[in-house]
Amino acid sequence: MGHVGRFRSADGLGYRRGQRVIVRTARGLECGEVLSDDPGSQAESDGPLLRRMTDADEMLAERLRRNRDAASEACVRLLAERGSNAVLLDVEHLFDGRGLYFYFLGDVDSTTEAISAELADAYNAEARFGQFADALEQGCGPGCGTAEAENGCGTAGGCATCAVASACSR
Repeated sequence: MGHVGRFRSADGLGYRRGQRVIVRTARGLECGEVLSDDPGSQAESDGPLLRRMTDADEMLAERLRRNRDAASEACVRLLAERGSNAVLLDVEHLFDGRGLYFYFLGDVDSTTEAISAELADAYNAEARFGQFADALEQGCGPGCGTAEAENGCGTAGGCATCAVASACSR
C-alpha cells in the first residue's frame, strides 16, 4: 500500500522526481520515491527526507521485499488453514525492519490478528534487522562520531555507520 506525504530534506539538498529516498515517518524509516520537488511550499511536513537510497539500501530493500513476499504467502496459507474469511490485500515491511504491516479487506477477526502477530514476530526475528535499526538510530557505539569513540569512528571523518546515523537522526 503506498502512501503520499510531504517530506523536507534534512540535509538541505534537492532531490529529483523519481529518485528513491529514505524518509522518517511516524511509523519508522521507510523507502520512498520523490514525486515532486516543491522547495517553496509552506505546507506542514510529514517528516524528514533523510537521504537518497544507496546501493546498500537497495540491497536491503530487496531483502525486505523477499521477506514481505514470504510473509504474504505464509499469511494467505495460514488464513486458509485456520478457516478465516479475511482477505489479505498487501504486506509492507518498513526499511528499518521494525514494522511488518498486514492490510486486509474488511473487518479483522481475532484469528487474523493472531496470524498477523505470529508472522510479524517470525519475520522480524528471522530478518534480524533490530541491530541494523539500532545502528541507524545510535551509530556504531558509545561516543559515536567523536574522538573518544570506542570504534575509532572519530578519525578521518567518521565511519559509514556514523554517517548514516547522523543523517537518520536529523
